[in-house]
Amino acid sequence: MSASQDNPNPDWRPKALVFDLLTALIDSWSLWDASTPSGTAAEGRRWRERYLEITFNTGAYVPYEDLVKQAAQEVGLPPSAPEALLSNWKNLQPWPEVATVLPALKARGYLLGVVTNCSVHLGDLAVGRVEDLVSTEVGNEFSFDASITAEEMGVYKPAKEAYLSILTGLNVEVEDVLFVAGSAGDVQGATDAGMKVVWHNRVGLAKKGEAVPLKEAKSLNDLLKDLL
Repeated sequence: MSASQDNPNPDWRPKALVFDLLTALIDSWSLWDASTPSGTAAEGRRWRERYLEITFNTGAYVPYEDLVKQAAQEVGLPPSAPEALLSNWKNLQPWPEVATVLPALKARGYLLGVVTNCSVHLGDLAVGRVEDLVSTEVGNEFSFDASITAEEMGVYKPAKEAYLSILTGLNVEVEDVLFVAGSAGDVQGATDAGMKVVWHNRVGLAKKGEAVPLKEAKSLNDLLKDLL
């Protein structure tokens, strides 16, 4: 990693990379868009952004599906929108470069983990989508070293314990982790938890909070090229 104010040692390398799942690794925006009556980003993005606002202010875990439905109602979408989203969850698509970036990181010896704001069932489906894609690409089985959902943690990000909960599964300390944020709230949340953070800001989300990531980019290739 290159040196910065928050990372003065240019020779520092993480032992583990921990990813936000539904924004940093997966193009969930497209599925939210497709689940609206119009099938457009105009409705889907407004709904998704309201969902993120609600979730990042929720704290203790409540059913993920309830938050999705609440956000839809608050932006004026019919019940059919969250119903479509949840029924088609198995069709989530990872960002295209995920299939090459993750195995390249594994090959270099990095541990890979996921911390995600969703239920166990939906988290398992989404993790499975990523693992299946990478396994197909590389021709042998790929899996994350650890993953954990908000339901298992009992709390939603950006609570500090949400980020720290992955450490035991990876058998690392917080100073060994590089967190790959997807949503703006993760930049502040993971920083507050003591992690170094980079931001895969694929869709150009506005900054939230005062934390500044070590790096921000619109693709994982650009974001993580110093580690690949």
